[in-house]
Amino acid sequence: MLVADPGLATLVDLSYPQHLRAGRGEHGRGKDQHGARGADLVLRVPPGTLVHDAESGELLADLRAPGARAVVARGGRGGRGNMHFATPTNRAPRRAQPGTPGEHRDVRLELRVLADAGLLGFPNVGKSTLIRAVSAARPRVADYPFTTLVPHLGVVRVGEDASFVLADVPGLIEGAHEGHGLGSRFLRHLARTAVLVHLLDVSGLTGRDPVADFDALNRELALAGGALAAKPQIVVAGKLDLAETRAHLPRVRDALAARGIALHAVSGATGEGTRELMHLVGDAVRAERAAVGASADAAAPA
Repeated sequence: MLVADPGLATLVDLSYPQHLRAGRGEHGRGKDQHGARGADLVLRVPPGTLVHDAESGELLADLRAPGARAVVARGGRGGRGNMHFATPTNRAPRRAQPGTPGEHRDVRLELRVLADAGLLGFPNVGKSTLIRAVSAARPRVADYPFTTLVPHLGVVRVGEDASFVLADVPGLIEGAHEGHGLGSRFLRHLARTAVLVHLLDVSGLTGRDPVADFDALNRELALAGGALAAKPQIVVAGKLDLAETRAHLPRVRDALAARGIALHAVSGATGEGTRELMHLVGDAVRAERAAVGASADAAAPA
């Protein structure tokens, strides 16, 4: 049995191949006694774990909620000795029923973070700086690519009684859907999000074209499959504290506006614009969740 434990954040304890067995039941004993049943094998996994059959790929369980449980392999049925078949006229029948073996199953576990909004962008566009500015998450910040090696989650408060979870997904590059850079294993963490926050570096200091970067990552989302490319996006220019960003911002904003895309600008270093952006993201998350809930209600049988 697998149990979703909110105290866990990774699958590292189960990351290497293992052959795990539940307890074996006891044999029957004299004086018409049956043996004790075998002990259950209970494995703890973090919420957000998907359980797949390793051979068929079938999804066996989606353990999203803390405390959610899934039995992936059942124990065998115990045998029955002749005492179970005794009758008043046949006190010692020469009949018994053997037990059945327990199930054996190879499973593959996959962890997808549970976040409302996903923060994506090329390496070094300022994602970690932004999530540090708006939440208590403390990912590593440095001036070289791939400083973030695992997704970070931060709770963003947008009012006295409103909040959402923002995921800082490690920097993606072209070919990520094929495993390039940090690979497609990070794209899947965006699957559960309601909204994507697409962060661009418009300073020009890296020599990259932010509009080309925007197009490149959207191609990766489309090639990754699923519904990633269809998720609503909020496009943001970071590093607003730099003079170079302010100089290039009008050109990039006009280029995206020609496509019908609004460009917001913030500085994770100074906090400028972050409060307004997080309120915008929070509103988008609530609207998307409400739309999904309404669709589910409409599809449910009367």
